Amino acid sequence: MYAVRLFCTRHARAFESVYKGLEKVFLSLHPLLKGIGYNRLERPVAMIEQMSKGFLFDCKMCGQCVLSSAGMSCPMNCPKNIRNGPCGGVRDGGFCEVRPEMRCVWVEAWNGAKTMQNGLERIRVVQPPVNRELKGSSSWLRIIREKGAMKEASKRQLDPAKSELAQAFAKARKLEPAAVPLAKEPVAALAEQAVKEQTSVHSTQETTSQ
Repeated sequence: MYAVRLFCTRHARAFESVYKGLEKVFLSLHPLLKGIGYNRLERPVAMIEQMSKGFLFDCKMCGQCVLSSAGMSCPMNCPKNIRNGPCGGVRDGGFCEVRPEMRCVWVEAWNGAKTMQNGLERIRVVQPPVNRELKGSSSWLRIIREKGAMKEASKRQLDPAKSELAQAFAKARKLEPAAVPLAKEPVAALAEQAVKEQTSVHSTQETTSQ
């Protein structure tokens, strides 16, 4: 298992390409997965993820996978579970102070990141603490669900000037103007309102003159 893990970090660029290809495929299936229900898919997908990533990367299924940001070296294999670089106890030759027979996962991560596209930039990104409540869940499904939702939101927002928030405020002001803060109206909406006001003024003047 350890030998396979080292193999993956030494060929991090190849595994990065495989990951990107699989992500595109799964992202294209987002409407189908959403229709089936992500909650229903959680258990079977998590089992497949654990078997495949467990064999390749000795994955611990933390639910917050950062392999692509850590040179394809899982930081959860660190005995101290350090997520942002090596500790101060790395021994000569890059070996772990807790498990001297094992190379430090962050030494391997740096070597793997050097071969990946923008790998050295991503490995410098500070990762948040592990949320233990997500342990055992599928990070694959979480990524696809989040990116799929972002893609759907971008499609709905056809006109950049008309954000969903501005539209919500506009509707709310019609119901209770004093209770809703002002929001910038789209240019098209303001022009339409101006035409209505001019028409209303003309109609009032004609009625008065008669």
